[in-house]
Amino acid sequence: MKIHVFIDASNLWAAQKVKGYFFDYEKLKKYVKDKFKTTSVEISYYTAYPADRTREYSLEGRHRFYTFLKKGLGINVVKKKLKRIRTVTEEGETIEEKGNMDVEITIDALHNMKKYDTAILFTGDSDFLALASYLMGRGKQVYIFSSRNNVSEELRTGSNGYTDVLDIETDIWGKEIEYRKKRLKGEINH
Repeated sequence: MKIHVFIDASNLWAAQKVKGYFFDYEKLKKYVKDKFKTTSVEISYYTAYPADRTREYSLEGRHRFYTFLKKGLGINVVKKKLKRIRTVTEEGETIEEKGNMDVEITIDALHNMKKYDTAILFTGDSDFLALASYLMGRGKQVYIFSSRNNVSEELRTGSNGYTDVLDIETDIWGKEIEYRKKRLKGEINH
């Protein structure tokens, strides 16, 4: 059985925040291999990142992480800059950032359909119900991995199976999300 894992990074951020830990993608890959009893797992990681000079902090660490995923773990990294959209509200002008990767994930899932038997979507976004239905209608198995705090009912029930990542008993977690703890304690000034 050949598996392709499609990870919607921004959608899974909610699960990581709840858990207080980042995913360890090496452990996650091993978990998928063991759970589905296969050695053939390809992973694609989709993310949007802030443009240079839009944050008070350096983005270099984030780019080193993408390089580690690609070169260190063999994960296909698909990234793009967040779109900055000016909007005017009653309170004044604001900038909204959007980095939706749904189209990129869908195109890749369809384009590579002949290369896998099972698609695993790490997302909870109901927009992926159409993709899941399409793939299942063409004989593919589709499994959804997300968290109860961030999955749509339609997607959770509209696939071959659903797993809440917060309930996985195997260790798939990495480093603790330190800055969140510090922010909660008031140690970081913003």
